[in-house]
Amino acid sequence: MCTRYIPPEMATVERFWHIGRHNPPTLWPAEIFPRQPGPFVRAAPKAELERELLVGPWSLLPFDKRYATCNARIEGIETRATSRRPWARGQRCVIPALSFDEPCWESGRCVWWRFRRADGEPLSLAGLWSEAVDPASGAYLPVYAMLTQNADADPLMRRMHKPDSKLPPDAQDKRGVVVLEAADVDRWLHAPLPEARGLVRLAEPGVLVGEPLGAGAQRSLEAG
Repeated sequence: MCTRYIPPEMATVERFWHIGRHNPPTLWPAEIFPRQPGPFVRAAPKAELERELLVGPWSLLPFDKRYATCNARIEGIETRATSRRPWARGQRCVIPALSFDEPCWESGRCVWWRFRRADGEPLSLAGLWSEAVDPASGAYLPVYAMLTQNADADPLMRRMHKPDSKLPPDAQDKRGVVVLEAADVDRWLHAPLPEARGLVRLAEPGVLVGEPLGAGAQRSLEAG
């Protein structure tokens, strides 16, 4: 599962996802780990705006260590405690990213790889959003999580993550994020549940490219 990604700057988010310049100048880290604040785009509640930008912790229920998760598995999404209500309510979002990182264990040790779109465009990653109560202030905060799907059939993503010795090679349940094409963003945000679920699929071959990170970045991730 993805636990680190690089978000675009505000200007890129406004331009690429067509959310205008009415957004507050909220900053987010140059690289985002679970529970850190990050940007996500959702359907705007006001009719005159199709999309709006929010910033909040990357984790559903981030203040509850028992159930907090930065990823939401599409399998069982209708019944899982952290995802069933956002999914039923159509609280879907798009997570802007320039790249994301995954661990590869083909060498017998963890080697982090970085993935991006081959065409150089930003990534639109499918997600869910919700609200969580900050126990310190009592205020409601917007939160979000990435959707993940089985990636055993993906020739690139199935190479990632540590193999489970108890499972056969063709049933490892390797996970992958859901990459939306630009033409499908509004469908993901606004469509009925059955249509939205149809957008949860592996990226076409050649859409993503990946390569191992340099030694410095490897050490940084291992330390984190």
